[in-house]
Amino acid sequence: MTKAEIVSEIAKSTGIDKVTVLETVERFMETVKDAMANGENVYLRGFGSFIIKTRSQKTARNISKGTTIIIPEHKIPAFKPAKVFMDQVK
Repeated sequence: MTKAEIVSEIAKSTGIDKVTVLETVERFMETVKDAMANGENVYLRGFGSFIIKTRSQKTARNISKGTTIIIPEHKIPAFKPAKVFMDQVK
């Protein structure tokens, strides 16, 4: 499902025009991205959590050159679905 399909579905089920729904969805995504960029996790009860995971430092190999490089510790965004969500998908 794409963002446009989500906007259409919400507009159809609520009766709100698509422009307003699109703006709301865009602001929601922007708010989540800004919060995570500032190091905050976002918790949506009954849906899931947008969390920041830390990947530890590791050593990788470039097989073609025969060299090793160190990949430093870094953070990645992740989504952890709520138990209710997981049960519904199963």
